[in-house]
Amino acid sequence: MSPISILLIGFAMSTDAFAAAIGKGAAMRRPVFRDALRAGIIFGVIEAITPIIGWLLGRAALQYVEAFDHWIAFGLLGALGIHMIYNGLRPDSAEEDEDPSQHHGFWKLALTGFATSIDAMAVGIGLAFMDVHIGVMAAVIGLCTLTMVTAGIMFGRVLGSMVGKRAEIIGGVILVIIGATILYEHLHGVG
Repeated sequence: MSPISILLIGFAMSTDAFAAAIGKGAAMRRPVFRDALRAGIIFGVIEAITPIIGWLLGRAALQYVEAFDHWIAFGLLGALGIHMIYNGLRPDSAEEDEDPSQHHGFWKLALTGFATSIDAMAVGIGLAFMDVHIGVMAAVIGLCTLTMVTAGIMFGRVLGSMVGKRAEIIGGVILVIIGATILYEHLHGVG
């Protein structure tokens, strides 16, 4: 997998966390960098661990699905991408109207971080069927998430109304394109 693809996956995996961070930043009166960095680290660590878990699960199944692994990678990335696009297009839910000051404790941040990293676990499963170093991929995903969450919280006030859920749509489109590229390269012997 090319370095550009790895970086794009890293950013695609961080877009849902970025969207959540924008919401958190918009809800905070005056987010300070220390709090934004703390949230970024929590999200980044969780987002880096989950693809490794998925990769381990995928490697355990590799011998059974090697003949059609490219279809699995395509299906997982495509489905996740479409799901992210759907979530980005879906109207906000009523739960977002709750008191935003209640959403910044460690456990709530960790739970939100885990919820936004489920897709990274599924991507990890797909990566098990590809020639990619999972440690590098996990580090890139974690660092992209740390960066995006920290920035999302800091710019939440400004970006909340401008970007909102569009970040998740962009991430979904990137995943669909990467999934289609993997399938194309495998079926046509490219790469």
